Amino acid sequence: MSIDLRASIDLRPMGGFQWIAVSICVFLNLIDGFDVLVMAFTASAVSSFWQLTGAQLGYLLGAGLLGMSIGSLFVAPWADKWGRRPLVLVCLTASGIGMILSAASMTPVQLGITRVITGIGIGGILACSNVVASEYSSTRWRSLALSLQSTGYAVGALFGGLFAIFLIEHYGWRSVFLVGGAATLAMIPVVYFLLPESMDFLITKQPRNALLKINKLARRLNLQKLDQLPGRDDVAGENKSSVRKLMTREYMKKTAWLWAAFFLVLFGFYFVMNWTPKLLASAGQTAQQGITGGMLLSAGGIVGSALLGLLSTKFKTAHVQAAFLLITAITMVFFVKASGLPGYGVAVGLLLGVTVNGCVAGLYAIAPTVYDASVRTTGVGFAIGVGRAGGILSPVVAGFLIDDGWQPGSLFTTYAVAFTVAALVILKMSYTGKTKHERMEAAADS
Repeated sequence: MSIDLRASIDLRPMGGFQWIAVSICVFLNLIDGFDVLVMAFTASAVSSFWQLTGAQLGYLLGAGLLGMSIGSLFVAPWADKWGRRPLVLVCLTASGIGMILSAASMTPVQLGITRVITGIGIGGILACSNVVASEYSSTRWRSLALSLQSTGYAVGALFGGLFAIFLIEHYGWRSVFLVGGAATLAMIPVVYFLLPESMDFLITKQPRNALLKINKLARRLNLQKLDQLPGRDDVAGENKSSVRKLMTREYMKKTAWLWAAFFLVLFGFYFVMNWTPKLLASAGQTAQQGITGGMLLSAGGIVGSALLGLLSTKFKTAHVQAAFLLITAITMVFFVKASGLPGYGVAVGLLLGVTVNGCVAGLYAIAPTVYDASVRTTGVGFAIGVGRAGGILSPVVAGFLIDDGWQPGSLFTTYAVAFTVAALVILKMSYTGKTKHERMEAAADS
């Protein structure tokens, strides 16, 4: 009967309850988009306030990503033990407090520590929200639902840039962190009252009162109720730890390719998103024009994430992802020169925003489909965590290269290589043998 419930969610049209769950996950990513890129928005102001070198600023830009990596690797896996919803609540609290403490930082070191705390919360939220959206989506609309997560991220980044310009001008850079922290904490009651626990988690792990909770969800989903819980022997992977299961023959190859793709894409993505405002300013534009350039990337991301999801309903997600990666690499080569040209700069900035955000959306759409419910949050969390390692290195490496005299155009061209290699990795991964879970997904889709 449990298998029938999961299959029903996969095969039936999406209902209002499911779209509400997906929408809350999108809003969580919206808040995270602001929280993640708040350091990029305030980079020029913070750098001037403490007279930071490029390398020192790179460390601050990487601090939040370090925290996200810790959250994805060591916090997110607990969602496969405690549940998705409780972990989101804990991580929202940590992230909100971290943002507020960032506003009160008296030294760059203190700001770096509070950015790590914020990142730990964000890392857990991103992995859990992505998984919940996947588990409440039908097979047909799953790629779109997961791509919308990145749309929320881009919306948060776009409006974060708009707020940052106003707040920095009128209240100083600390106010940007304070507003972000308040918005993050405001999501706690929304999640507590409206975000459902994962049906897959309840069936697989069977916590206390699992049957009652499953049947409440079944009623809201207009599905048949269970008379009793499935036997433990019917639950795949119950006797194997989720981390160890990633290393089994079933998942090892796909996990390795997925980790490589996340590392390369986030290495390039966080360079583009974190350094663009600062590099455009150093290339002769004003600080406000630099922030505006960063906002163009986020505006394009709103379209890019949704576009990738829509294309994935018609074409294979991996092929769409590879195309986005290659277009991103080409666009990066011309971005800095075009940014100073009226008309062309806006067009190229928007195109880069469309494709670079679509690249990330594609990874988030692919990752949950590789793993079954017993290991899904762990698998997605580890993939994001490894990707964050690339994100951590990215701004630090760029900072050292800037101190060494590298020009913005050369930096963008060099980082474009990461997207090119990532396209090859995605294509290789798509032709690697399917896991058992992917075979079941494909059968449901047919």
